[in-house]
Amino acid sequence: MGATAITQPKVKGVPDASAQPTTEADRAIPGPLASYTTLRMGGSAERIVAAGSADEIVRAVRAAEEPLLILAGGSNVVIGDSGFPGTVVLVRSRGLRVLAEDAGSVTVRVDAGEPWDDLVAATVANGWAGLECLSGIPGSTGATPIQNVGAYGQEVAETISGVEVYDRAEGTRYVIPAAECGFAYRGSIFKYRDRWVVLAVDFRLARSPISGPVRYAELARVLGVEVGDQVPLADARAAVLRLRAGKGMVLDASDPDTRSVGSFFTNPVLDQSTYELLLERAAELGDPPAWPGVDGLVKVSAAWLIDKAGFTKGHAGAGGVTISSKHTLALTNHTGRARTADLLALARDIRDTVHARFGVTLHPEPVLINCTL
Repeated sequence: MGATAITQPKVKGVPDASAQPTTEADRAIPGPLASYTTLRMGGSAERIVAAGSADEIVRAVRAAEEPLLILAGGSNVVIGDSGFPGTVVLVRSRGLRVLAEDAGSVTVRVDAGEPWDDLVAATVANGWAGLECLSGIPGSTGATPIQNVGAYGQEVAETISGVEVYDRAEGTRYVIPAAECGFAYRGSIFKYRDRWVVLAVDFRLARSPISGPVRYAELARVLGVEVGDQVPLADARAAVLRLRAGKGMVLDASDPDTRSVGSFFTNPVLDQSTYELLLERAAELGDPPAWPGVDGLVKVSAAWLIDKAGFTKGHAGAGGVTISSKHTLALTNHTGRARTADLLALARDIRDTVHARFGVTLHPEPVLINCTL
């Protein structure tokens, strides 16, 4: 299913999918998983298979016995200290091809293993608008629809037109239209179900050197514009990269604050009664930053709740884990030698203290593998 790639010139900044070398998908070895995650945590897997193309991913998945873990950039996953008792398929497919284009838009299919920020850089270089505010996010393209990645006023659900998957239940490959992906705040049908393996993602992007309206107040301030204004794509990307770097949210081997999964907790979405209870309990602290949602729901800043519960930037837990010195939502493997158990102990302490203080339950954003919060 899905459109056929058309003949085209090379797209600036992204390798042609047809030119990518493949990896022997049946060459599997046991090994540690920490080096495949941005946290640099996690035990070993029984088998690790590198798959360099969509076909190899499918073959590796079909050949693997349960349990099975699909791992790409490793930027949104927490793996237990005991590792994974099965096969880990490393997604290493790369490339982009144009499926359709007209005067106003272009639709591209991007392989699941394509590094996300490489893709964003390429869209900006080619004058394709819609992803520029998602600059600097670590990880792979195939992970973005799973949790509906979003930042600085954009989320991928706005530009995804479909997701190419391998259906493990049916043993077939097809494209799921965006309308059937169940996109929600940091979620989708892919997040908690093992049925589908993402092979590629289709994006429909505007042909424009100018961004969409800037929606995020902090970004507007850095750009020196008003919310709702539009700016050159390159300016939007540069501003987002500056903001993320200032919060330790751009990978940097020399910065221990970047040994994290980014935001560990999602911003809680509260019904009106829970929100009013929060306001009562936080009366002496001032109103928490909040954003109205649909059906009377209110999204509240998790960072504010964590900070006001006593967990400030740089707070140290046991075993070498800390809250980032730059961003309250990021929990870091500060020493590079911490255990997953230490990280989860700090996360539980934060979650339980916030709930006791404000009556709000925080939920983790990363996927937890062979461990629980």
